[in-house]
Amino acid sequence: MKNFKFIIANCLFVLVLSCKTAVPVSKVSVQDSPYQNLGRDGKIYAAFYQQRAAEYQALCLQAYNIARLRLDEALVQKSEKPLAIVSDIDETFLDNSYYAVERSKMGKGYDQTTWEEWTAKGIAKPLTGSQEFYQYAAEKGVQVFYVTNRLEQERAGTVKNLKKYNFPLQNDTNLILRSKESSKENRRVDIAKNYNIVLLLGDNLSDFSGIFDKKTETERSAAVKNSAKDFGKKFIIIPNVGYGDWESSFYHYKYDYTDQQKDSMMYNAVKTAP
Repeated sequence: MKNFKFIIANCLFVLVLSCKTAVPVSKVSVQDSPYQNLGRDGKIYAAFYQQRAAEYQALCLQAYNIARLRLDEALVQKSEKPLAIVSDIDETFLDNSYYAVERSKMGKGYDQTTWEEWTAKGIAKPLTGSQEFYQYAAEKGVQVFYVTNRLEQERAGTVKNLKKYNFPLQNDTNLILRSKESSKENRRVDIAKNYNIVLLLGDNLSDFSGIFDKKTETERSAAVKNSAKDFGKKFIIIPNVGYGDWESSFYHYKYDYTDQQKDSMMYNAVKTAP
């Protein structure tokens, strides 16, 4: 009788184990890790670095110093077209970490309505060294194009912010907002028809080339390696640990995960040993 009970117990154990292993990995990852609130608290930690770290200021200065060096090199070269630089706005030279902090302290994340309320204020602060670089480019006769995925209804607030901190706006058409597609490739192509784009500045890889658009983590890494010679030469990248396609690519550009699912995926993705 004891042996029979032992056999039954083992069979039940195997059955339970089998059921567990049959659960999809995504659901197991949500259940087998404690909720860490990494999304909200992570944004605050990223903003803490962006707002307070002298190292972050140094990284920005390093990027703009290199940009100025490359621009000076371009200025002495012959060009059939007038020179231009193409720059993103958010976290490339305007600091929006204050918006992220406000939302996080409310226990909420990004949404388009509150984002537009923020940009309408036109109060985002300039990153260290940014004003000097963009003003220098304009003084040298280089056209500065701001190619951003802010929407047309954000134009007034964006112009207000640019003027507040004396960022050059040489022509109304130099501020190019998003119309239909999020990719900036076609907008860059249009600029290149009349200008020689000598520099691109951004915090996200898609600010530089279409080869980075909507790619997986593996594909993004491969594209970076293939473009290694362009970084620090034509591509000037500003660090952004708060948000970006680096985050979206991890979620495979799926935006319907719950906060708990994303939290668990991040928690299980990082490693304690190589």
